[in-house]
Order: sequence, then C-alpha cells, then structure tokens
Amino acid sequence: MKKAIVLGATGGVGNPLTAELAGRGFETIAFGRSEGKLRSLTKELGTPPQLRLATGDAFNPDDIVRAAAGADVIFHSANMPYHEMEAKLLPLGESVMEAAIRIGAKVVVVDGIYPYGRRTTDKATEEHPKNPHTRKGKVRLAYEQLIFSQRWAGAKPLIVRLPDYYGPSAQASYLNVTMEAIAAGKPTAFIGNMSVPREYVYLPDAVRMIVNIALRDESYGQNWHIPGSGVIAGKDIVRIAREASGKRKAVVPLGRAGLSLIGLFNPVMKEVVEMLYLTEEPFVLSGEKYEREIGPIEWTPHEEAIAATIRSLMSKNEA
Repeated sequence: MKKAIVLGATGGVGNPLTAELAGRGFETIAFGRSEGKLRSLTKELGTPPQLRLATGDAFNPDDIVRAAAGADVIFHSANMPYHEMEAKLLPLGESVMEAAIRIGAKVVVVDGIYPYGRRTTDKATEEHPKNPHTRKGKVRLAYEQLIFSQRWAGAKPLIVRLPDYYGPSAQASYLNVTMEAIAAGKPTAFIGNMSVPREYVYLPDAVRMIVNIALRDESYGQNWHIPGSGVIAGKDIVRIAREASGKRKAVVPLGRAGLSLIGLFNPVMKEVVEMLYLTEEPFVLSGEKYEREIGPIEWTPHEEAIAATIRSLMSKNEA
C-alpha cells in the first residue's frame, strides 16, 4: 500500500482510521461530504503533511474516482443510520465497488456482525454460519454478497467485522450517548441489560488491526474478525467511566419497552429494538485467524481505554 483513501473519514471508524494511516506515514486522502468536518479532522490530527482532504458524495463513483487520485487501497468506513440502511446500504456498496474497478484499487470494507444472526458457539470464527433473522442482518448479508460478487471481477475486496465499539470518535455506537453524558456530568441511559457481559472493541485498537490486515496481499477476498479485549458488563463500563469523569449522575438501563416508546419519536431508536438480541445473547468474535496469519493482538485494557475515552470527551466539552 502506497496511497489510501478513507471514505467516511470524519465518522466513528473513519476518524481513527485516517489517523492510523497518516500516523504510519502513508499518503492518505480523507474523503467526506463536509469540508468543515474534514478541516476539523485535519486540525485534530495536527495537520500531517501526508494527509489530503477531498469532499464528495460516496454514492457517486465519479466523486470517489476523482478524489482517489492514484490511491491503491479504498478504506470504506462510510455507513448508514439504522433507519436508512435498507434503502441506501446496497447502492453505497455498488458505488464503492464501481469506483474500485475503475481505478484498480483494493477495497477494505468495515462492517459488523449482523449477518451472522444468533450465535452458535462461544467465540465465532470467520466460518460461523450466516443465518440472519433480522431485517438489518439480511441487508448486511446481501451487502457482503454484493462486495464479493463476480460483477467486480478484478477488484480485490476484504471485509473486516467489528463488534460494538467505543472511543472518542464513536458517534454511531450504542455506548456513545452514555459515555458523552457521563463525560458531561448528565443523567443518561444504557441500551440493553447492564449485567450481561458483552464484547466491545476500542477503536484505536481496531484500526491498528485493520491496517495490519490491509497491508497483506493475502488478506483480500476474505472476511476478518476484529475482536475486543474481552467481554465487559455495562455496569462495569459505567463504573469506570464515572471514576474517570469524577461525576456520578444516574445511568438507567433501557430495554425493549423504553426503546419502543422513544422510537415513536426517534426513528433510529425505533430500529435499535430489532437488534436488542445482541445485548441479551452476546456475540463474541474469535481472533484466532488474525493471530495465526498476522500476529499477536495488542489490546488496550478496558479500564484504560474507557478512561481515555472519557477524558477525551471531557476535553472536547471544555474546548
């Protein structure tokens, strides 16, 4: 890899992914719709000389091709809100793959665990059956089939799969609202059962693994798991976050009934209800393939990572 373009560079995964690529010295193009957000990202990263900004619409392959300007890898971290996923995810994938074919670039697609459906084992390898029982899971499976379709013969895609995640940039994660409120010293809610241990990955750890995978030619044409540093219950996340913030406002669990009520007014929360099975029957990813083919996984312990996230959010609040 000599030059990379990150689609959705100002998003939850795109932000630290751009930072990781530029930090390793790769010529990197940060692509997004908002010039203002892209400029803010540049300042946040210390204006690295190897980073270039490009505005455009990821649904338009012409925009991607124009912005890519010689990139040999497309990191596709742009995503859709829950309530727009069914209508927009596949057209987005088509645009990205069309652009990849036209410029002869490899594609690294960032996705989640929805296509698997319910777990059938304690830790899921990349060979876990894909039997989605939700609308969003079925759309995500169709998305994988699109990415790996023979329509794009000549393109070299891979998919990295993340569990729930957190970090200073994680706007779209379940934990974001909770952590932001704790950092601001406000009462908040926690989506799902706070006593059930679940898997989360710290985004700075995840993007380091993603880049390591992308650097190997042998990685392409496959699915890859990006596991977290072990399961952790919501009550422990809240405890660590409160200790880091020095504030102890109320945090209440929000289950099906509460989310359904909020969903009458909030289309995103309405769609969360369908995925609550993941908070009741946690799906845990195996890192066996990564360790076998890439090397040892270096994780930031949850205690340290959650505290760092809270401190970063508090700093943003003070800025």
